[in-house]
Amino acid sequence: HLWCSAMKPNIVPTQREIELGANDVIVSKTDLQGRITYANRKFMQIADYSERDLIGIQHNMIRHPDMPRGAFKLLWDTLKAEREFFGLVKNMTSDGGHYWVFANITPDRDASGKVIGYFSFRRKPKRQAIAAIEPIYREMLAIEQSTGPAKAPEASVAFLLDKLKSMGTTYDQFILSL
Repeated sequence: HLWCSAMKPNIVPTQREIELGANDVIVSKTDLQGRITYANRKFMQIADYSERDLIGIQHNMIRHPDMPRGAFKLLWDTLKAEREFFGLVKNMTSDGGHYWVFANITPDRDASGKVIGYFSFRRKPKRQAIAAIEPIYREMLAIEQSTGPAKAPEASVAFLLDKLKSMGTTYDQFILSL
């Protein structure tokens, strides 16, 4: 990959999907700023990046443009509150393909209990979970596009939480029910 390691590569998304196997587990670890400090072989294989391409790079380098920024605001707000996060995420491979994961991200603590980074464990999601979240993500993206960059993540998170509240559920209840 001939791109500067300090910036996200300019990759054009394709419609090619890579589907995780039933027993595949993608594992990565980041520092507090979201820079990758560890990636397992399955992550490298699925995302099609070498270890050299990943270590020290922002985890968002695999963010697919179909993912609303608000989903990541919710993720970071949850982690900064030192709580674990569960979510469905569409990631992009080095050649523009995509893969869906059910992610569980937990704070990594040192011996004294201080949060020093994050562990992310990702597995194959159920097809019906993807079908349930995709229209919500599309609505969140539309809100973000009409709101403008500065307020976009807050606006789409507010929409998501209001929608779930009107359904009589919370984010965690909804995601874990999928």
